[in-house]
Order: sequence, then C-alpha cells, then structure tokens
Amino acid sequence: MRAVILAAGEGTRMRPLTENKPKVMLPIANKPMLEYIIGEVYAAGIRDITLVVGYKKESVEEYFGDGSKFGVHIDYIVQDKQMGTGHAFGMASSIQDERFIALNGDVIMSASQIHKLMHRKEVAVIAVKRVADPRAFGVIETDGGRVKRIVEKSPNPPTDMANMGIYMFSPLVFVAIEETGLSPRGEIEVTDAIQYLIDNGKQVGYELMEEEWLDIGKPWDLLAANEMALSFMKGRVQGEVEPLATLKGEVSIGKGTIVRNGAYIVGPVIIGDNCDIGPNCYIRPMTSIGNNVHIGNAVEIKNSIIMDDTKIGHLSYVGDSIIGCRCNFGAGTKIANLRLDERTIQVMVKGQMVDSGRRKLGVIMGDDVHTGIGSLINVGTTVGAGALIGPGVLIKGEVGSKQRIVKWN
Repeated sequence: MRAVILAAGEGTRMRPLTENKPKVMLPIANKPMLEYIIGEVYAAGIRDITLVVGYKKESVEEYFGDGSKFGVHIDYIVQDKQMGTGHAFGMASSIQDERFIALNGDVIMSASQIHKLMHRKEVAVIAVKRVADPRAFGVIETDGGRVKRIVEKSPNPPTDMANMGIYMFSPLVFVAIEETGLSPRGEIEVTDAIQYLIDNGKQVGYELMEEEWLDIGKPWDLLAANEMALSFMKGRVQGEVEPLATLKGEVSIGKGTIVRNGAYIVGPVIIGDNCDIGPNCYIRPMTSIGNNVHIGNAVEIKNSIIMDDTKIGHLSYVGDSIIGCRCNFGAGTKIANLRLDERTIQVMVKGQMVDSGRRKLGVIMGDDVHTGIGSLINVGTTVGAGALIGPGVLIKGEVGSKQRIVKWN
C-alpha cells in the first residue's frame, strides 16, 4: 500500500514562520513535522510514499531525497498552483491504481491510526475523532456504520465527530475528484469529492479513533506539538557539558555543542549541534533549540522553539514563543508571555485577531529578525521575517516583514 501526503501548501495561517519555508518543514523537537508523519507511515508498514509538493518544494526534496535514509521510497508530484486538497490528491491518479492512505502533511497522527484504515474495504474511509468543541473542524453525520454527510466548519455543527484529515481511498476517488466543482473559496475540496461518492450511492465508512492527534493549523499549535514530541524524548549527551553545569531530567545535547558552567537545564529539552549555551543561563522544560544557536549569559528560555543559527543575547527572556532562523537578540531583549489580567491571548492571523486559547503565549517571530538592546515584545506579537526592532522599543500586535521600528509604539 502507498501513502499520499500533501506537502504543497505554504500555510498562510502560519505566517510569518512560513515566509521562507513550507509549513511541513517547520520544526518540532528539531525535526520537520513531515518527518514525524513519514515515521508513523513507516511504522504502520507502508514503504511507498508520494509527496505532493509545491511552495518552496526544494527544501522538502533536499531534506527527504528519495526517502532511503528514512527506510521508504519517495516519489514527488509538483502542484504548481494550490487549488485545494481534492486537486492535490487527484494529481496522484497517474501513479496510484490501488487503495491508498491519504494524509495531510500538517496532521500528526500515530501508526496505529493509519493501520486501522489500511484493511478497510469501502470505497473511502474517513478517520474521525470526538472533540469537545467541533466548531473548529469539519464533522461527519453518520447512518449506522456509514457516512451520510460531511459538514464543513460551522458555528452549529450537527455532531462532535471531527474529520481528522486522514483517509483511505480506492481509485474511485479520482473519478469523484474529476466530477467535483470549485468550492465557494475557489478550490477543489476532497470532502466535496467524498460527498459526491456518497450522493452516488457509494459506501463511505468512518473509523472512530481513540488516540490523540494534532492538527497544526496555527502557529501556537507548534508549541503543543513540540510539547508532545519532547514528552517522549530520551536524553542523550553528545556534546560537552562543563563540570559546573546542571542537567536535570531528559536533556538531549547535540554534537559539537558546549554547555558552559552555571547553565541550568531542566528537561525535557533538546539542543541541536554546534550550539554555545551559557554560562549561567536557565533553560526550562519543553524547549527545543536548533543547530548553531547561541544562548548567552543570564538568559532564560521557557517552553519555546528556537530555530537554527539564532543568537539570544545576554540578560534576555524568551517564554512560550517561536523564534525563526538567524534571528539576533540584543542584550536585555524581553518577551512578555502573560497578560496582566491573565486572560487568553489574542494573535493576528491573516489580518484578523484570533483567540489562541492560551493564557501564556509570547512572540511568533519569522527568520532574520534583529532586536536592539533592551527591546520589549508584548504578548501575542507576530514579527515578520527581516524586521528590525530598535534599542528600547516596545512592539505589540503585528510587525510586518522587513519593517524597521526604531521608536516606541
């Protein structure tokens, strides 16, 4: 059996993190999210994978290659224009002539969930999960063991069975996709193709999953995924830890990394290769630090993702944040992560304020951002790639790509 994985989209709701890389290449515990999906596909016993790529496809192709280092064989299909999930899956019709597992590249699931779908005999099967608040998901209505109707996101969903974005399809789905018109947002939706099968008398089943899964739709979902991945990690020290540094719990230190005296690290924490950590810094649980990162003297980092080649200058604080590649923090840069009234934090997503649902959330920062000494970043701020924040400046809300802010807002 083959798996077809969608990896073509930019992930516009994930901006500014996706300005320089596709969504599927964003790191979770120092590995691209797509690597976790491929790992679970492998664990389910599938060895042939088709990746549908598009936006910044070179980064996917360079990292995964032919798949041999991951124990699988990978073929690539290029979707030059993103026209919806149905269009993307439909592009696999040229190579797929038997049943296959269809996956979205931003949904983290387990091998057991995939395996449950592999031996079903219906024309199509949808993996679903009961959720507390189904308003954020498309849901299904059922009639016995069959799917009767698929309902897209609604303020009044008829059921609590959320579509997980994991499917088993027979080749008949390609016929349905060919017959499916454009949705109101101008795309060919795979859910519309499945509804076409239902309306034409084909048996579409569902598999109710008990295991957890993560749909990474917004930037702060990366923090939840990071926490989940780190909770399973075992510590390993491959670099140098000086004698007066302290490591507690599961801490992984990469090759060529030095952890200097006075550093205090409480796991689970992962630190990549060739990093310079400390002295006298405090790295708290659920933190991922990429490769070639410098964490200076008296820096505190908590529950954050710090991507490759970033430098956090001394006397800085980073909490509940995602920091892109090649950023440089001037000394004393402080990121707020808790409102004074302790209410949940609002974040600008695609021009609209969205409630993150999190009481603690710092900054979502793109690549190549520089901050001056003593700069201050308020809760829920997004900072576009290449922005420059002057010394002593307070920023809040949304800072655009390559924007220069040198005075107090």
